[in-house]
Amino acid sequence: MRPTPTDQLTRAASGAVVPVLAFAGIVVAVMQTLLVPVIKDLPQLLDTAPSNATWVLTSTLLSGAVATPIMGRLGDLYGKRRMLIASLAVMVVGALVSALTSDLILMIAGRTLQGFAMGAIPLGIGLMRDMLPREKLGSAMALMSSSIGVGGGLALPLAALIAQHADWHALFYGAAGLGVLAIVLTLLVVPESTMRAEGTFDLLGALGLSTGLVLFLLPITKGSDWGWTSGTTLGLFAASALVLLLWGVYELRTAAPLVDLRTTARPAVLFTNLASIMVGVSFYVVSLVLPQLLQLPKATGYGLGQSMVVAGLLVAPLGLTMMITAPVYARLSAKYGPKFTLILGMLIIAIGYGAGLGLMSAAWQSLVIAVVLGAGIGLAYSSLPALIVGAVPASETGAANGLNTLMRSIGTSVSSAVIGMVLANTANTVNGAAIPTMHGFRVSFLIATGAVAVGLLMALFLPKPDRAPRLRASSEEEANLERAEAVLRGFRGRVLGADGVPVARAKVTLIDRRGRQAGATLSEEDGSYSLAVPAEGAYVLAAKASGHGPLASAATHAGDDSAVDVDLSLPGEAVTA
Repeated sequence: MRPTPTDQLTRAASGAVVPVLAFAGIVVAVMQTLLVPVIKDLPQLLDTAPSNATWVLTSTLLSGAVATPIMGRLGDLYGKRRMLIASLAVMVVGALVSALTSDLILMIAGRTLQGFAMGAIPLGIGLMRDMLPREKLGSAMALMSSSIGVGGGLALPLAALIAQHADWHALFYGAAGLGVLAIVLTLLVVPESTMRAEGTFDLLGALGLSTGLVLFLLPITKGSDWGWTSGTTLGLFAASALVLLLWGVYELRTAAPLVDLRTTARPAVLFTNLASIMVGVSFYVVSLVLPQLLQLPKATGYGLGQSMVVAGLLVAPLGLTMMITAPVYARLSAKYGPKFTLILGMLIIAIGYGAGLGLMSAAWQSLVIAVVLGAGIGLAYSSLPALIVGAVPASETGAANGLNTLMRSIGTSVSSAVIGMVLANTANTVNGAAIPTMHGFRVSFLIATGAVAVGLLMALFLPKPDRAPRLRASSEEEANLERAEAVLRGFRGRVLGADGVPVARAKVTLIDRRGRQAGATLSEEDGSYSLAVPAEGAYVLAAKASGHGPLASAATHAGDDSAVDVDLSLPGEAVTA
């Protein structure tokens, strides 16, 4: 039998697609920490105040937060691969803008464009969800989710090496080159998903979200200069609250919202998203603190006197440990569930920051902190998409994962603004240069510890594993168990052809009463299939295979094991599955 388009997508995805998508995620995540090795020199390099220089980092994180739901929605409407390539192209343009200027405003503009590529993370997860077989999806999504931290961690030593031996603008030329390579690999390897959403793009929602986040982060970074009780600071906070409130009301009322806020009302989604914000905060603190502590001269009394390159190498295990943790997560999640791995990860993060308060006097201690935090952040990041997928119907996983990535981006944006403000306000001025203090570093670690404690509390409120289906990790035994569990809460049966002969590799699609896809699978070699259902009610089972006409059959799920055979030899209503 000739392979169907679904067959071709699945075969491609099982090969080179996953590493290429993960590479794209790592490339866009590099933008988050690209300038960390030179962060202490940015005020002099750009001839501006430290609080203004903070926006060179914050603007990237902020635009990444806004881009996540925007590119996710555009990907659902017009093609995820197409929007992934567009995200990478915008990043390349932004990198070239920054490479050609030392002006603060132009630099922030270029960095904003670079951050817009963060939408590639949920787009990559969406492509994996559309193409990968179930038994490979868990570990692949964990790798894609962890690419945010992996890219950020691995960027530090490479960026330090370039900045130490070349003009700092070379960092942006290197980033542009990585972006072009990611585009080429995506064009050559990644097929376009055939899944499309109905509706239109919510332009007003995108503008409202962008405005609300800018109004919120601006007074955080400038509050010390303006005064925390000044009319400007309080006015911007009030304006942010008003804009985001109006934006929320509009999103709830519009037919095709940028962010489906109703999804966030589910306890599993709500508490996962709240925990995600705190994980984002904790991740960025170590990226801002350790490189500066390592590079400060020993003459300060607390600086560790390391070069840019050595500092980058000592922090690099943060990203390497996150990469190694992805397969460890897969095994732990398969046995105990993603809620357990999220809680375990956050406990490890808390231990890392707590111990870090007393481990700032030697370079090797920074290495220990990076390894411990990398393990904890890797487990936490890997758990998030599995928790989201297990908490919402299949037809809503794209929007829900996009919203979760938005929460993480908001966490890193707030972390950049707050830690930048803390370090600037606790710095000592020596010969006109602001030098961060040990007090500022310790306050930053305390903030991270507090954020993790709040996130851990949110994780404890997540529903127990038996209340929500878990996304299991990769192994044939676990995949079979997942299929067996799905049989108990969905449809099962066989796809039959002429003379009752079973049809292998037929695509079976579950459609809800609103005409939306609620699940899809391929029949096994014996023609059997199983599909989980998001809720009881009426559905349509649509099946098609090469050499057979498409067929749609009405089916009702009443909470029990529903057996429905789909006979492709019979006349039926032709549908596009």
